[in-house]
Amino acid sequence: MHEYVELTFRSERTGYFLNTKDLALEPDMYVIAKVERGEDIGQISNCAITDSDIDKKCDKGEISKILRIATEADYKQLGIVEKKEQEAKEKFLQLVKKYPFEMKLLDTYYQLDGNKLTFFFSSDGRIDFRDFVRELATEFKTRIELHQTSGREDARRYGGLGICGKTYCCCTFLKKFNQVTIQMAKDQNLLSNLSKISGPCGRLLCCLHYEEDFYIQQSEGFPKLEELVMYKDKKMYVLKNDYYNSKVNLISDDEERSTISLDEYKELKRQNGKKRN
Repeated sequence: MHEYVELTFRSERTGYFLNTKDLALEPDMYVIAKVERGEDIGQISNCAITDSDIDKKCDKGEISKILRIATEADYKQLGIVEKKEQEAKEKFLQLVKKYPFEMKLLDTYYQLDGNKLTFFFSSDGRIDFRDFVRELATEFKTRIELHQTSGREDARRYGGLGICGKTYCCCTFLKKFNQVTIQMAKDQNLLSNLSKISGPCGRLLCCLHYEEDFYIQQSEGFPKLEELVMYKDKKMYVLKNDYYNSKVNLISDDEERSTISLDEYKELKRQNGKKRN
């Protein structure tokens, strides 16, 4: 029996839950779990939870319990909930017309027991929707949550194919979004065309994070960008490092370019050092 499992809910939210009843659980199985405001249905996405993951969640008080394996009655209730979600979506679109802001409604999710209704939307910039939330709560008579999504969340929600030809990482194995920075693109010599290293979500490709450790490790033996070296009696600067082929690309003030091996570069620096002495 698995003591802890990870669930993925219909809203794409994930969480760790405790199997206190020693239920025979397996990946992809649907179960009913105790959540903040009642019960919800989720699919088991992981039964192999590490102790470090659990310790972090326990410290924050984020571990709840699995109540039961989903039954026919639960699936019937889910069908009812999905119909209500469509009605809620239509009502939302009617009500939002009265307000001065623009919101693109992406998804609508009821908790299985109806105790919470979540609307996922996208919008340019931040919106003060407090009055709108109050009207929605009055209309639906349940707890309302408005969640403004990011481009990456939208990509995960709708799916698609990346420039590599494969399904987005965030729709397959990627559990959480890692921070991807311009510095990573710089470390990997990819700053020349940002559009080619940006995903459909409009953000830098998640895969830049995968190879960052390799480039950091390789860079330890290479010169820093813009480092000065005398080459053929001419001042030249490091333009780019070719970590795979152990080469260094140089450029002069008048944009003359040369490519030499890393060993050649190190020998040049040694000779330059001797001349200064």
